[in-house]
Amino acid sequence: MNILVCITHVPDTTAKITFTDNNTKFDSSNVQFIIGPYDDYALARAVELKEQEGGNLTVLSVGGAETEPTIRKALAIGADDAIRIDAEPTDAFFVAQQIAEIVKQNNYDLILMGRESIDYNGGQVHGMVGELVGMPSVSPVMQLDIEGDTAKMAREIEGGKEYLEVKLPMIAGCQEPIAEWKIPNMRGIMSARKKPLEVKAPVADEKMTATQQYELPPAKGQVKMFKPEEINELVKALKNEANVL
Repeated sequence: MNILVCITHVPDTTAKITFTDNNTKFDSSNVQFIIGPYDDYALARAVELKEQEGGNLTVLSVGGAETEPTIRKALAIGADDAIRIDAEPTDAFFVAQQIAEIVKQNNYDLILMGRESIDYNGGQVHGMVGELVGMPSVSPVMQLDIEGDTAKMAREIEGGKEYLEVKLPMIAGCQEPIAEWKIPNMRGIMSARKKPLEVKAPVADEKMTATQQYELPPAKGQVKMFKPEEINELVKALKNEANVL
């Protein structure tokens, strides 16, 4: 089985986020970056499927040279080789174009990625890639098994789960509990240094969106405590101060 996993290079969920240039640019200094958590689930399931089915596992990321440590971690976890598209991934359609071009050039049976990246939270790329390459795309996938040329999946819908079967090749946007995150061992870390990482130029520069400005959420206010017998005061505060009633 030939598997492609698309990963994002995102700030650690515990990182303190700040902006520069009048809140128009993200300040990446002193920020720890990681594989996108949803992409980590996709990668973990891909490693399991490769171990079961055999074949090759490639990771793909759109980003600059600063993303290569993140890509090397994916190689250490179990990917066989990697591709980096040398471009800034600020637009979902642009990113989808890059992935679609790689998919068209190769004979992938399965393309996995996270349901969304945790920096932009768009949840659009897998569907766009599916449209660009003419493959079925399903998201969010919580369970994925392969039987012959068929993918059997469970995905979350409002009020329950939906079970689907799709013929390969296909694209899946993954989320927990599709697999457990994998931690690279020392052998994997050492072997990752020698695994091929190909850098490619972007195929197009058309970007449909641009960020105008960033804004942090308002700081949390002080907690106001009420005694059990002060229920009327609590209701007034919820209505007049918190504006939730």
